[in-house]
Amino acid sequence: MAEKGISEKMLMSYSDVFADIINVLIFKGKQVVKPEDLEDMNTWEGYKAIEGLHYMERDIAKWWRKSGIRIACVGFENMSSADARMVFRVYGYDGAEYRIQCTEENRKKPAYPVVTLVLHFCTDKRWKEKAPTSLYETVDVPDELKKFVPNVKINVFDIAWLTPKQVGMFKSDFRIVADYFVQVRKTGKYNGNLEDIKHVYEVLELLSVMENDDRYKKAYYYKNAEGGIHNMCDVIDRLEKMAVEKREEERNVEVATDLLKAGQNDASFVSKISKLSEEAVRKLAKTIGVAVL
Repeated sequence: MAEKGISEKMLMSYSDVFADIINVLIFKGKQVVKPEDLEDMNTWEGYKAIEGLHYMERDIAKWWRKSGIRIACVGFENMSSADARMVFRVYGYDGAEYRIQCTEENRKKPAYPVVTLVLHFCTDKRWKEKAPTSLYETVDVPDELKKFVPNVKINVFDIAWLTPKQVGMFKSDFRIVADYFVQVRKTGKYNGNLEDIKHVYEVLELLSVMENDDRYKKAYYYKNAEGGIHNMCDVIDRLEKMAVEKREEERNVEVATDLLKAGQNDASFVSKISKLSEEAVRKLAKTIGVAVL
């Protein structure tokens, strides 16, 4: 779980990507936030509960500065599926950041707002079709209490439902990510993209986590490909080659299994016929309980 959490945060941790997402989703494509105006911040906050000390951790958050002064805290939450109590989580994250501004160390500094964007990467349904986006939808608040209980709302962006215009506004690698999920949502498959990728490893890690498909991570390390990865079409080429090799491997294992079960106990002969290494044949024989020479 820890590795998964780190993987899904790596791409957004780059200030060029972080600023790009803010500029498109909040400022409609205007280049308001500059990467150099962003400052990394601690994303976890401890709290006490009946069971003991716990902590809550944002996916990624940065302070936005102007002339050296913090003017906002912006956080992202990457979600592959909808969470029915996400409103509570975001309320907790934002509240923790406001509470920090009340400490003696920060009390004399200018106060700033906290903004959280929930980036929803699911391709089958929009968030609102599966989970609430406001406090009143999450918990039953009696009418008598409503004027005392603010109807907190979360800012959810269904990445797979962004319009072509919105996708085109992104200037960082997030355009490639957004285009990926839009394609999959519309057609059920991904046909690639010829745009150059700046943060190759981080893009493939994010796709691996959000799609629960480690093929993208494996494509990065694939040794039998010619040349490096420059765009998503290169990734698709690697995936296709990996799929062919996997099918060939499965056929070879099937041939070796049939020979071993038919009584052929010469590991060298089985290796030659099946095209598996002799070591692989011996391991296979041990697995199926067959003795070989």
